[in-house]
Amino acid sequence: MSVDLREQGVDLVLLDIEGTTTPIAYVYDVLFPYARARLAGYLRTHAGDERVRDLLATLRVEWQDDARRGEQPPDWAHADVPAAARYFEWLMDRDRKSPALKRVQGEIWEGGFRDGTLRSDLFPDVVPAFARWTAAGIAVAIYSSGSVLAQRLIFSGQLDSVAAFFDTGVGPKRSADSYRRIARELAREPKRMLFVSDVGEELDAARAAGFQVLLAIRPGNRPATGEYDAIRSFDELLA
Repeated sequence: MSVDLREQGVDLVLLDIEGTTTPIAYVYDVLFPYARARLAGYLRTHAGDERVRDLLATLRVEWQDDARRGEQPPDWAHADVPAAARYFEWLMDRDRKSPALKRVQGEIWEGGFRDGTLRSDLFPDVVPAFARWTAAGIAVAIYSSGSVLAQRLIFSGQLDSVAAFFDTGVGPKRSADSYRRIARELAREPKRMLFVSDVGEELDAARAAGFQVLLAIRPGNRPATGEYDAIRSFDELLA
């Protein structure tokens, strides 16, 4: 399908990353294994840093919550690096949207992007779409469960085209209140914002907040349940 953003009254496009601007395989087959392989070493190297101590204290609270719920996280009898690393890996195995995990992953990826080991992988229609939309006065923003740092790394060559980045600091992606907060922070009417994602529950939440929504159908994406207008390429979003 083709959508004329101007005709729809859209003045900002809010985008998910995984499965929308970036292949799912890049996240699961490149980024996640890279962080996992370096996790314990990163924690050992930075264990004396105040910010990492604070992060591990936050992580410990998450572990305690999981233990109380009977989810059987790995043992963490002592506040040591190996125990923290085991719990991080346990969270990664469950694809949990832990703020502490996402922050550590972002910092590990930053090193990989800096030394050239990691490179961004965007679908080929993304960069031309950003240029087309911004030239027409339609802003672009990103909302992902990955940290803002990780988002900036992925879009490092397109930072001038992105008006704002949001992570779960504004709230869960499946909560309508999160999208309302984004609209307030951007000082825009929800009805003039279009959210594009490959996850139906996220689209439901955005729609409940008054956003226009579209389902992204990309190679490797899981089928979404529910009824949504869909696009297979950003070339279908005209400006």
